Amino acid sequence: MRQLLSMGLSAMLVMGLGACATSSPDVIQRGEAQRLSQVQDGVLLSIRSVVVDGSQSGVGAAVGGVTGAVAGATRGGSNAESNAIGLLVGVAGAVAGNAIERMATREEANELLIQLKNGERRSIVQAKGGQTLVPGDSVIIITTGGKVRVSKAPQ
Repeated sequence: MRQLLSMGLSAMLVMGLGACATSSPDVIQRGEAQRLSQVQDGVLLSIRSVVVDGSQSGVGAAVGGVTGAVAGATRGGSNAESNAIGLLVGVAGAVAGNAIERMATREEANELLIQLKNGERRSIVQAKGGQTLVPGDSVIIITTGGKVRVSKAPQ
């Protein structure tokens, strides 16, 4: 029971940390506020659904490994047996924590192919946001500090 509680808390921590990171075009990072951005006009040629793979920062593996090691070390009779079980459960916890972090940070996204006014084409992948974009829409590409997002052009 104690091990199950530890693993559950680890999973919630990893998912909570994963929820903090987003690439949604509807969320502006603090560092991008009150900064001048470059804007380019274009037309959306195509849109395709993609999945952005989750991150593996090591936080999930660390939390899972420590939680598993502590939970495993409390099992077993002798000191050597507890250490061996703690090591094995710690490794399993690290693998599970890494997988949980990767799945928790995956994002549904769109790959947008845009034709600029000068004839050049750009491909941009961004998380799905609140706006519905369809081929033929006039869009703007907003670039701030190397980060790019696409939005419908104002009328």
